Amino acid sequence: MQIEFTKMHGLGNDFMVINAISQSISLSPEQIQTLGDRHFGVGFDQLLLVEKSDNSGADFRYRIYNADGAEVEQCGNGARCFARFVHDEGLTDKTEISVITKTGIIILKVEDEKNITVDMGQPILTPEKIPFISHTSKPQTTYQLQINNNTVEFSALSMGNPHAVILLEDIKEAPVEALGKALQAEPSFPQSVNVGFMQVHDKSNISLRVYERGVGETQACGTGACAAVVAGRLLGLLESSVCVNLLGGELTIRWDGTEHDTQYPVMMTGTTATVFKGTITL
Repeated sequence: MQIEFTKMHGLGNDFMVINAISQSISLSPEQIQTLGDRHFGVGFDQLLLVEKSDNSGADFRYRIYNADGAEVEQCGNGARCFARFVHDEGLTDKTEISVITKTGIIILKVEDEKNITVDMGQPILTPEKIPFISHTSKPQTTYQLQINNNTVEFSALSMGNPHAVILLEDIKEAPVEALGKALQAEPSFPQSVNVGFMQVHDKSNISLRVYERGVGETQACGTGACAAVVAGRLLGLLESSVCVNLLGGELTIRWDGTEHDTQYPVMMTGTTATVFKGTITL
């Protein structure tokens, strides 16, 4: 099987993007792992498939696979690259594009030659819907778990995929891999979890590191940035518009929700880049 693809990234969070409309694609988890290998394959954090929509309310179907071959629900940086890809490849002339994911429809807006804004929808805070097994069915601003004889406090929510956000004074020396792996292995997160480590500089600026399911620490995580800002807002630490400083660059996240009114969508704006196009044979 020969595959034409485009390599893209959003702030260093990198993707192999495949047009599955003009070519027939069927990949096993093992083949995705091979493609994702940075030494023997193309190398990526996630594989993105652009497919025809089977929903009248969406222009395309957006499917996401982690480098370990597992299909996941959402990827914010990938969504921005998806929008740039279908626009630049002439698959649509719309600047506002609707795509259906495993968890519903999201709206992508091509702002200019650099920036894409994604309407990520409303955050999901109810524990069973994250999913997160908690002692209470009602959303809490923070939860606690015992990890290696230490009490770890975090916020838990879903942006289409599950996130745990840990607030720290300084994330430079954070035990990202060790604590990230430990939380991902917790039975309390039945579908595992993306773990964010957040440092608040002021009400409109934070720094963030994210340990992602099936990938490890990445240069950037769009849904992780959204989750961090929501968590910070619910803790009363942040304004509605926040610059999120990630290892690979900056995202602007806006959420007008509060602890008493969470029914607002999270808006994410940032840049994308096309690295190269290629063909690979499996």
